[in-house]
Amino acid sequence: MTASFPKRDRKRFVVALLGGTILTAVAMPAAAQEQASGQTTPTPPATGTAQSDATRPGQDVIRTIAVAGTQRLEPQTVLTYVKLRPGQVYTPEAADEALRDLAQTELFADYSIRNDNGAVLITVEENPVINRILIEGNKRLKDEKIVPEIRLAPRQIFTRSKVRADVARIIELYKRQGRFAASVEPKAVQLDQNRVDIVFEITEGPKSKVRAINIIGNEEFGDSALRSEMATKQSRFFRFFSSATSYDPDRLAYDQQKLRQFYLTEGYADFRVVSAVAELTPDKEDFIITYVVEEGERYKFGDVSVESEIRDFDSAALTRNLAIKEGQWYNAKLVEDTVESLTETAGLFGYAFADVRPNFEPNREDHTMAVTFVVADSDRTYVEEVEINGNRVTEDKVVRREFRLAEGDAFNSFQVQRSANRIKSLGYFQEGLEIKQRQGSAPDRIILSTDVEERSTGELTLSAGFSSIENFIFSGSIQQRNFRGKGQTLRASASYSSYNKSVQLGFTEPYLFDRNIAVSGDIFRKDFSSFFFGANNDRTTNYSQVSTGAQLGLGVPINEYLYGSLRYSLVNDDVSVADQFRSDIDGDGNLECDPRLINRYLCDAEGNRITSQISYSLSYDARDNRFRPTRGQFATLTQDFAGLGGDVKFLRTKLQGGKYWRLFGDFVLAATAEGGYIHPLENRGLESQGVDDIRLTDRFFLGEPQIRGFDIRGVGPRVQRAPVLCAGAEGADPVPCGASNVVSDIVLDDNGNPLFPADRNQIQDNAIGGRAYYLGRLELQIPLGAGVAELGLRPSIFVDVGSLFDITAPLTDTFLPGDPRLTTTPTDSSGNVFCISPDSSAPVAGSGMVCPTGTTVFTQTGTPYQERFVGDSAKPRISVGAGVNWNSPFGPLRIDVATQLMKQEGDDPKTFTFNVGTQF
Repeated sequence: MTASFPKRDRKRFVVALLGGTILTAVAMPAAAQEQASGQTTPTPPATGTAQSDATRPGQDVIRTIAVAGTQRLEPQTVLTYVKLRPGQVYTPEAADEALRDLAQTELFADYSIRNDNGAVLITVEENPVINRILIEGNKRLKDEKIVPEIRLAPRQIFTRSKVRADVARIIELYKRQGRFAASVEPKAVQLDQNRVDIVFEITEGPKSKVRAINIIGNEEFGDSALRSEMATKQSRFFRFFSSATSYDPDRLAYDQQKLRQFYLTEGYADFRVVSAVAELTPDKEDFIITYVVEEGERYKFGDVSVESEIRDFDSAALTRNLAIKEGQWYNAKLVEDTVESLTETAGLFGYAFADVRPNFEPNREDHTMAVTFVVADSDRTYVEEVEINGNRVTEDKVVRREFRLAEGDAFNSFQVQRSANRIKSLGYFQEGLEIKQRQGSAPDRIILSTDVEERSTGELTLSAGFSSIENFIFSGSIQQRNFRGKGQTLRASASYSSYNKSVQLGFTEPYLFDRNIAVSGDIFRKDFSSFFFGANNDRTTNYSQVSTGAQLGLGVPINEYLYGSLRYSLVNDDVSVADQFRSDIDGDGNLECDPRLINRYLCDAEGNRITSQISYSLSYDARDNRFRPTRGQFATLTQDFAGLGGDVKFLRTKLQGGKYWRLFGDFVLAATAEGGYIHPLENRGLESQGVDDIRLTDRFFLGEPQIRGFDIRGVGPRVQRAPVLCAGAEGADPVPCGASNVVSDIVLDDNGNPLFPADRNQIQDNAIGGRAYYLGRLELQIPLGAGVAELGLRPSIFVDVGSLFDITAPLTDTFLPGDPRLTTTPTDSSGNVFCISPDSSAPVAGSGMVCPTGTTVFTQTGTPYQERFVGDSAKPRISVGAGVNWNSPFGPLRIDVATQLMKQEGDDPKTFTFNVGTQF
């Protein structure tokens, strides 16, 4: 269709069209300038401008687009950020959109758009590049804590939004530390080549403490009682080491839950926290927390019953066995425990997915709470699959053989927990190991899955340390407890110290031919030097024992908790007295053990003998973890029979047992006891000479570290040799008598008896062991925070009680000045030698230099002394104290501080003991 107009009208139309076009051309640049000046469109963070100087017709069509001001960016890259293109009509709206696109890139500090008769010029000023990030003023939080939170990094483009975000992150870090007054001032230091250094100046401020905790609405319980239930504590001078006085929003929510739990366990079923407000003081140093609570009425349990929809369960029987009884104060914790108990009971019968729901019916009038535990119907569950994940070294069969359930077995929750405990007891995996349960391919099928995290089971130790018992210690050992991933143990060790030297090689196969039969073998050599504390607390070696031997073992499980083992060992013992206690008694040029220099019991122990011994053990172990038990019990009976050949014959019996309880929190109480007796199977007929039928090296010894608070071998029978005191210089204290002293020099007490030193360091003290002993311990392990626990610190408090006794009293002797055996001259005034009869300590006169038949010449001189036999008592020794185990970088460290509540004559107490670099 063609539109036609009269000639006069056509003229008017052309004039109007031309005028409108001119007005539009004038208005469009003006509008663009207004938009670019920021009057109608925000352009953060800098303000861009769009301008046009042209006024001629056709100027709205973009002919060219140019970019100016770029340094690092290519002009073509800038053009990709905007939608303006040649050939398009240039409008204020298009210019504004281009400015917004440039702003969103955050690459430019300033930008503008200018239109000159269709020639569009985009001018930009690029944001600087970050040269480095600096943090100043931080003392409480180190750089390694802050830097990971900062998103800006060197060689990135600087933007204000990223800086603001990093400031917020740093402030949040300080808030988590309880420093709500912390502030961060970012600064940009301009460098050449359009680079900047970003400096975060931190003012940390004081730590915001909780000044007060106010509770409104509590009537039945005081503020202090309720505050004691909270994790947050009020800031007080005696809590300067506690972190609980810092304000923490998460802890505030936790405290509300703790308050509710407390009231629910006290019977207040309607309790609620109306509000919890934390107000920061004006100086931003402290918080004041206010809780508004409604306690409500206190309830008692009404009718409590069980309704089981599982046909195998007798609802009446379950109800009778409930721990909750009608009339008790309502306690939400008892309800939770009952739900857990019923769920475990259902699991024992194979219902893995049993659903136990408590239904509550409160009676507001008589304030009772009826509870019905509904056990929903479910199918008996069977194990569809056992999954083991994460074991890269350990073979599947090593873990699978510890499972008490296999594919196809009826589910049993007790056996699942037992399986987890057995796997943890291997010591190959993490402590928090769990066996997870998930639905199988059918409602009555379950999949047991355990994700193991393998530990390092290879141990190579080269260490040097210091022991309060053995001075410097050097040791090395290599052990692989999971050799080749088959659960085998390969071990080798060697140690050297002043009093002990040893080397040992061993191997254990826990499953011989994939059957539950363990075999083991060891060969060893041990060089032990016994000692006593002489004058000035110096250690003096009195005898040495070299043991060389081998042992073979065989072990089989009798049932789930009972284990039996059989061992055979062949050991050669060579006992010799130190050279300083030898003399030429017979005058034949051979040095022999001299009972005048050391007690005769040591002379009786000298010699080389072979022990051929067969042993068996019966062990009952129901602990949750053999390495770090927290609950359960164990008992072990061991008997050693020596006499299958060899030179030694005895029957040695030992019984050990213990029980562990997990108390409130993570406290663990351990009670252990043990005892033993060794019965001789030969009569050596030497009791009249003070020689026991059980040789010294086969007896029991007791002291550090078995019973703390006493020195090594510090409990039980012992022979003490004390020097007789003689008068010293005028006005001086008495001193030990010498060979030249006479009887008149001896210092006597009020009863006319010789006086001896009171200082134990001046007495030769020799432990001689006993046939029987008993030992008991009660120890409370104290939990620490997760951070401290990771350091391997395990503190405890303990009570130890024990005794060692039952030995034939050895013969003792007394040498006083004037005794011919101590004379410095081997002849009397007539020139006759002194002779010693073998069955009497009295001297026998010789004829000149010739002794009568059966006697020997005494030529040894020495210091007068008196011997005592003490400590052979079954009365208990009791000590109490505290200790800590630490897996230090230098090896296991154990420190104990103990005091003796009860001891017997002759015992050697010791308050502080420590050991580094060796196992206990």
